[in-house]
Amino acid sequence: MSNWNDRLFRWYPAVLLLALAAVTFWLDQKVQPLPIPRDGSTRHDPDFLIDDFSAMRMNPDGSQRYALRGTKMTHYPDDNSTVIEQPRFIHYDPKTAPVRIRSDEALISQNGDDVYFSGNVHIVREAYADQKPMSLVTEYLHLMPDQDLAETDKAVRMTQGKTVVESVGMRFDNKARILNLLSNVRVDYASPLNLSAFGRK
Repeated sequence: MSNWNDRLFRWYPAVLLLALAAVTFWLDQKVQPLPIPRDGSTRHDPDFLIDDFSAMRMNPDGSQRYALRGTKMTHYPDDNSTVIEQPRFIHYDPKTAPVRIRSDEALISQNGDDVYFSGNVHIVREAYADQKPMSLVTEYLHLMPDQDLAETDKAVRMTQGKTVVESVGMRFDNKARILNLLSNVRVDYASPLNLSAFGRK
């Protein structure tokens, strides 16, 4: 029995060192950063570009819902976003006139649910029936086309006929027919401003 104890006593330091080495290696592997892919997927580099493009989305009945075109489209694979230069967006509504949006640039989210227009954003609803043309100017607009929502936290200037409305921040719900002007509202009133002018009544 004493020989067994002697052998165990002699081997114990080596076993302890081996166990400590194994634990140290395991911890080192756990705290190591994940390897960086070498395919460029983590870099914000474009994977394709298209010049002078146009696209259209249809309603279930085959009618036009909206169209988008631009001088250049750049797609980024790392976040699946798309940047459009000189975008021209048209929303079609059979009950009113088309609504047109143009700006210097637009960013489309990876799922296409959000479009962010920036730089000299102009929105125009053409005249129809007895309604005069309506326009809106701002520097930034967040559009959610499938929800019929548009909003901005920047200064906006809306004009219809001789009526001019200015504010800082706006949210427009086309489905609910609600236009919210968020702050610093100023109205130069000359004729009724039709708040349903950007969509269906």
